[in-house]
Amino acid sequence: MRGMSLIVKTITNSIIGFIFIYGLYIILHGHLTPGGGFAGGVIIAGAFVLKILAFGSGASAEKRSTTVASIFESVGALLFIGVAMSGLLLAGTFFLNFLPKGVPLHLLSAGIIPLCNIAISIKVGAGLFSIFLALAAMKYIVED
Repeated sequence: MRGMSLIVKTITNSIIGFIFIYGLYIILHGHLTPGGGFAGGVIIAGAFVLKILAFGSGASAEKRSTTVASIFESVGALLFIGVAMSGLLLAGTFFLNFLPKGVPLHLLSAGIIPLCNIAISIKVGAGLFSIFLALAAMKYIVED
């Protein structure tokens, strides 16, 4: 049996969804409250790290997860650059807000800032998860 005890696995299954939803909340409301892309990405990465710690993982699964995390990290960077370049292409200024600003203190009131928060959260979450997987892979290197 891999991973931790049945109690830890049960509690992890119960709370991992709530942690993930809270991370999404922090990302989407980052322009209205403290938080944003970085904090939300850290929370979401923490949810994935909790799952790996509770249930365990083999060397092949960690290698596959590293590839997926690397793809997501690249996608996050490309999305961020895409938002920046969209302002340049649409209006001639790098990072120019090309979306309507909306009503102050509402969810859709910040123009491109939520898009930047989403891109940053993908980049940060995948990067931190990759760091965790690299540290966890050291276990297999030391055993060999």
